[in-house]
Amino acid sequence: MKRIALIATLVSVSATPAFAHAGHGIASGFLHPFLGWDHLIAMLAVGAWAATLGNRAIWAVPAAFVSAMIVGGAFGMARIEVPFVETMILISVLVLAVLALARIKLPIWSGMAIVGLFALAHGYAHGAEIPEGVSAWVFVEGFVAATSLIHALGAVTALAVMKMKAVRA
Repeated sequence: MKRIALIATLVSVSATPAFAHAGHGIASGFLHPFLGWDHLIAMLAVGAWAATLGNRAIWAVPAAFVSAMIVGGAFGMARIEVPFVETMILISVLVLAVLALARIKLPIWSGMAIVGLFALAHGYAHGAEIPEGVSAWVFVEGFVAATSLIHALGAVTALAVMKMKAVRA
C-alpha cells in the first residue's frame, strides 16, 4: 500500500500543467525557482541559515529575501540593466551555503542585508525570464510562493537537524 501511495504521489507531482488553460503563469512562476539548482540551493540555504540564527531571524531573514527579490524581479521585468547578475547568483550560492552550514551567527539586520543583496540578483533573473504571454504579476505570485516554500523547507530541515544533534548530545 505504501508503494502505491508513493507511486501515485510521484506521478501527480511529475504531471505538467496544461499550458492552454488559464493560470499557467502562476505554475511557471512557481516552478521557476525549482528548475535552477543555483536558485534552489540559495533559497534552501536562506531558510536554513535563518533557522540557525533563531528567534525573529527565522521569519525576518527570509522575508527580507522575498521583499528584495520582488524589487529585483521588477528590475528584470522592466529590462533595467543590472550588471553581474549571474556572478552574484553564483556567489550567493557559495556564501549562503557557507553561512548556513557553518552556522555563522550575525545580527538579524546583517543577515537581512546579506540575503537582500543576493535576492536582488535572484529576483532580476526571475523577472527577466518571464515567458512570453504570461502575466508578469501572476508569474511573480508563483515565484514568491515557491521561494517562501523553499525557505520554509530549508528552515524546517535545519531545525530538525539541530534537534537531532541536541538529542544525541
